[in-house]
Amino acid sequence: MKKFFTSVILTTTLVTLLNADSQPSNIELLAKELNLYAGSKASIQWKRVFSSPRHLKRYKLENLDQHTRDQLEEYLINHAADSEQPIVPGIL
Repeated sequence: MKKFFTSVILTTTLVTLLNADSQPSNIELLAKELNLYAGSKASIQWKRVFSSPRHLKRYKLENLDQHTRDQLEEYLINHAADSEQPIVPGIL
C-alpha cells in the first residue's frame, strides 16, 4: 500500500512539473538562483536596489546584461510585498 501511495505522489508531482503552465519562467529561476525573493521587499526598495551600483554589486547583479536586469527588476517589482500579486519568500 505504501508503494502505491508513493507511486501516486511521484506521478502527480511529475505531471505537475511537466505542465508548462506551472513551470517558473527563466526570470523566476534567475531570481531564485540569486536568492532574490520578490515578496521580501516593497516596490520602492527593489527600485533602489536596481538604481544603485553599490546594491547591484551587493546582490551580484552588475554582471547581468541590461535587458535581463530590466526583466528581473520588473518581475521583482510586480511581485513585491506591496504589489497586487505578491510572492511569499521561499515559495517558488
